[in-house]
Amino acid sequence: MVSPTNVPGHNEGIVLKPDGQGARHGRVELFGYRISASGLECDVAEALSWVKNRDAARYMATANPHSLVVASKDVVFKNALQQADILIPDGSGILIASRVLATSPRVHKKVAGTDFFLRFTEMAGQKGGLKYFFLGSSDHVLSLIRTMLSRDYPAIEVCGTYSPPYRERFSDEENLQMLDAIRAARPDVLWVGMTAPKQEKWIFENRSKLDVPFIGAIGAAFDFYAGTKVRSSLFWQRLCMEWLVRFLREPKRLWGRNMKSTPIFLSWIVREKISRLFSAE
Repeated sequence: MVSPTNVPGHNEGIVLKPDGQGARHGRVELFGYRISASGLECDVAEALSWVKNRDAARYMATANPHSLVVASKDVVFKNALQQADILIPDGSGILIASRVLATSPRVHKKVAGTDFFLRFTEMAGQKGGLKYFFLGSSDHVLSLIRTMLSRDYPAIEVCGTYSPPYRERFSDEENLQMLDAIRAARPDVLWVGMTAPKQEKWIFENRSKLDVPFIGAIGAAFDFYAGTKVRSSLFWQRLCMEWLVRFLREPKRLWGRNMKSTPIFLSWIVREKISRLFSAE
């Protein structure tokens, strides 16, 4: 296994913090979550600075309509997203909400976990000297990732990988084995790919037990980078319709995400818009 209901209320609407951390780094509060509006380049640069400084265990997570709807009924997941140091806008619904509700700053572009991983790795490869640990997926996928990284970015060392048991919650013994493997490898960056909300909750509950300056929850990026799953083409990505291609490929798995969570999220936007219109009168 180791190689080495709450639907948000109106008081959780759109607010830009005028003098807090959110304002300094281009973040907006959307339904109670501080979502980055800084763009991919700024977010990656900020994460790389944390790796360089090594002053605290910080982490990145992704926000999309489905994750926010699920989090409204899962307090641990909600806390994990709310306390993420970077919460990237991984969904066209986030862009729609930002535009309809006229947030300032505006979230102009979707940033998927895969995009973050690829750009971070590209910049880290130029700097050199960083060590990666991958937690999640199968031994086969992890082996492919190791091979691909050594070919594409030889300056980055994969100091360890771990394929955890496939279950909803890990036992204390299983969790300790994972933590021990990561501690022994002493990575600069820990990438976690166990799907949401399990990966975000695991990071939230265990980050303080690790001496890792940056942790990223990137889910399907493991399979996309390894080549075991094919990501939608740039054409669909630029149209913000990547979700549709994935849904057509895996309708049974993604039915709840697209046919249940999306309408609920859109209703939040409508309700907030109406509330703001009446408040302005």
